[in-house]
Amino acid sequence: MEFSGNSRFKGQFLIAMPGLSDPNFYRSVTCVCEHTSEGALGIVVNRIASRISAKDIFAELNLEPVAQMISSPVYLGGPVHAHEIFILHGPPFQWRGMLMITPTLALSNTRDIIESLALGIGPKAFMIALGCAGWGAGQLEEEIRSNSWLTCPMDEDILFHAKADRKWEAAVKKMGIDPVLLSDTAGHA
Repeated sequence: MEFSGNSRFKGQFLIAMPGLSDPNFYRSVTCVCEHTSEGALGIVVNRIASRISAKDIFAELNLEPVAQMISSPVYLGGPVHAHEIFILHGPPFQWRGMLMITPTLALSNTRDIIESLALGIGPKAFMIALGCAGWGAGQLEEEIRSNSWLTCPMDEDILFHAKADRKWEAAVKKMGIDPVLLSDTAGHA
């Protein structure tokens, strides 16, 4: 039976295997925010946008941010809806249109949370992303079966505190795997 209503990978990290050559996902770590029989949605959490910062996003929305918010990084969350803002965040969980991922993590993309972040009164743990990753019905399951991804429970310490360029290695190590041992080619017995 296929995943009718099942959210089996929701709240999981997808860790790209070295052989995954799609440049959008090479050595990426993606937080799966939703997974149903209709498909999946996630945010890549280890790619920082080099040409845009939170200051730019706030300026685009005519918001004047407090000093500590100006230099907040913006992540490249994925190739889908690349110009839309997504916020992965911890508590509080009071935002319009918020999607709970786990009991301690949610996804929002409404103006109320962005305004609160600009004022420095939003969630303490957050990540601003442009775009998201998406999979159609059965697509993510097939990619996992074909050895494109490793999966493990999402880790908020890695998500919010590890340096972006160390998240892939940290997630692999969290699984008990030495990243050096992962091969670029998949084998089947």
